[in-house]
Amino acid sequence: MKILAAALLTLAASVAGAQTYPSKPMRVIVPYAPGGTSDILARQIGPKLTDAWGQPVIVENKPGANGNVGADFVAKSPADGYTLLLTDVGGLVISASVYPKLPFDPSKDFSPIVMVSYSPHVLAVHPSVPVKSVKELIDMAKAQPGKLNFAVSGIGGAPQLAGIEFAQRTGVQWTYIPYKGGSDAVAAVVAGQADVLFNGMLATWPSVQGGRLRALAISSAQRVAAAPDTPTVAEQGLPGFETGSFQGIVGAAGMPSETVTKLNAELIKVLNSADMKERFAKQGTEVRAGTPGSFDSWLQSEQARWARVVKESGTKFE
Repeated sequence: MKILAAALLTLAASVAGAQTYPSKPMRVIVPYAPGGTSDILARQIGPKLTDAWGQPVIVENKPGANGNVGADFVAKSPADGYTLLLTDVGGLVISASVYPKLPFDPSKDFSPIVMVSYSPHVLAVHPSVPVKSVKELIDMAKAQPGKLNFAVSGIGGAPQLAGIEFAQRTGVQWTYIPYKGGSDAVAAVVAGQADVLFNGMLATWPSVQGGRLRALAISSAQRVAAAPDTPTVAEQGLPGFETGSFQGIVGAAGMPSETVTKLNAELIKVLNSADMKERFAKQGTEVRAGTPGSFDSWLQSEQARWARVVKESGTKFE
């Protein structure tokens, strides 16, 4: 009876905790420098959660090691739902294949909460690069192997893997130059310090619209409404090519299921609101909110997919 009573008390405490969550400020860790896709999204979502729950949502940038510093911080934080990670989850699962000494396991050390969005990569060049299509880029890169500098948001991240997959399929060679985040990679190409990049549309498209970059293609399966005149990579000779910035929110492994469910429900409400969907669409971003289970399945399948790409490429990242 004592054991049963103790179990009931524990259950009651758990339910009570879930009912009062959140009862203090929340932190959303963005593991990249300010100005990138994850940072932009976190600062759009945070105020909505504050309005809904009346608790401050503090966005903290913890860049380093292509997002792994911030991810490790969250993985080792209390699993109470007050420290969350908003990141490029494609990059998160890719890390398992490119960093052999990773201090956390992407498949075991996080509680999936919700997929946030998909923003296709933009394949863009500095305006001085004399190409206006994927074919012209391939021809130039093949004529001058290794000459083009390819800016990436960090070693082994999703934008670099997009470049690697593109290179595998076309036979081009270029030199990867790592930066501290997507915004820094974009700035480098804008400044002419690098020639070409794949990067999330949300953070890259303003520079295209301002004439500071020339977009050659979008990496989504179909053209996007925000850029109807920009063809996809797939329709320019690489059928099935689809990459992008998949953003999601996770917490430390072992979060109470009630907390995960409550967070998921509120975030879906925020993301599916008319104003957020309209805002995202104008930025070339699609809401992809779903259940924690569907998000977890996506993480597992993507980790396997990119493990194959990394192995076949033979690229060394450290």
